[in-house]
Amino acid sequence: MDKQTRTELEAAAFRRLRDHLAERTDVQNIDMMNLTGFCRNCLARWYQEAANERGIEMTKEQGREAFYGMPYEDFKNLNQTDASPEKLAEFETKRPKD
Repeated sequence: MDKQTRTELEAAAFRRLRDHLAERTDVQNIDMMNLTGFCRNCLARWYQEAANERGIEMTKEQGREAFYGMPYEDFKNLNQTDASPEKLAEFETKRPKD
């Protein structure tokens, strides 16, 4: 497979993941973090970092808006619930230590 085709397939898979997560707002970021070690915010950050590495200036909030399709605060207000103490405790035991 040539490099251009590979890049196009990877981009299509990313868009499909983004769209799937946009439809599954019942899945909370804390649940994703506890199960997979990454969440929507991670994907948005990786998008931002990829832009910055290519000389495209993008802030954290701009990366989140590009990924979420809306300002992050709007997404949170529409879809995010407070994490339970149990989920927060699980996150604390699983997250990488600095």
